[in-house]
Amino acid sequence: MAIRYLKKHAALEGVVSAEEAEALAQWLQKNGTASKPAAVHLGKCEHLHSAALQVLLALRPSVSAPPADRWLAGVLGLEPAVAAPAAPATAA
Repeated sequence: MAIRYLKKHAALEGVVSAEEAEALAQWLQKNGTASKPAAVHLGKCEHLHSAALQVLLALRPSVSAPPADRWLAGVLGLEPAVAAPAAPATAA
C-alpha cells in the first residue's frame, strides 16, 4: 500500500495506484472540514495514478510536503520540493 494514514496527514509514497483513490477520498472527507482541510504529505510520492490525482484536485487537501516531481507539483499548484545540494567532492 502506497498510502499511510497517520494522525495528522496521509503520506503518499512511491507509486499510488487507482485502487487507492477511493480510500484516499474517503479519508480526506472524513478527516477534513471546510475551514481545515485534511493534509497530505507528497514528499516521497513518485507517481500518482490519474484517479488519485483527481481526488487531490477535487478535494484540495493541504499539502505538508510537496512532491519532487516538477510536473505533479505544477498541476497541484505547488512549488516542487527542493533537493538538498550535493556535497562538494573532496580530493583524497
